[in-house]
Amino acid sequence: MNDVRSLATAAAVAVALLLSPDEAVAKTKAAKSSQLAVEWWQWVLAIPSSSNPLLDTTGDSCMVGQHGATWFLAGSWVGPVTRDCDVPQGATLVFPVINEINFDTPFQCGQGGPLPSSDYRALSKAFIDGAANLSVVLDGTPIAKLKRTVSPVFEIALPEDNIFLAGCSGDLSDGIYSPAVDDGYYVQLSGLAVGTHTLVIHAENPTPPGFSLDVTYNLTVVPVITK
Repeated sequence: MNDVRSLATAAAVAVALLLSPDEAVAKTKAAKSSQLAVEWWQWVLAIPSSSNPLLDTTGDSCMVGQHGATWFLAGSWVGPVTRDCDVPQGATLVFPVINEINFDTPFQCGQGGPLPSSDYRALSKAFIDGAANLSVVLDGTPIAKLKRTVSPVFEIALPEDNIFLAGCSGDLSDGIYSPAVDDGYYVQLSGLAVGTHTLVIHAENPTPPGFSLDVTYNLTVVPVITK
């Protein structure tokens, strides 16, 4: 066992040595971004429909399930919305501009037996390939760099009152589902000054049946006392 571990470690070191410093940094950032995409989905899908941020039309659900230094913001499954949301000073805001999850639901939602993750990854990729007119504007200034992120395979936990029930005719039970995969464009915002900010998110996919997202967040960054 020790010999195997030594070989694995040596291989990892060898790979690292082949990368330039810039490439190593880029690879680390990409891995972190894909993990945050996973965590975003695990956060939002674990919340019941009654308080799910994707169905929120006012911002009342903005703080549900939040903790730590990373705060997630949701898109919308209920059309254009404007939300008022308080966030703590120092938090990094993570949110999708447009994203697509697909996951295995054997013998539910009209599916037969289990399917491989590659099938689901192709579905997510096809949707995001069709994305158009993506924009994120913070306090009137566009955010120029929107990064596409492809997730590793992961798992999700759905509550009994999950947000897929309506689309699956009520037959998607609570439980753990895998494999799940995601593809999308995400943004990380940090260093927002205490006070009020306006964040506007827009995305489209003209491929039939068509998709459009318009979400405005009226953010209030609240000072945090650390001493």
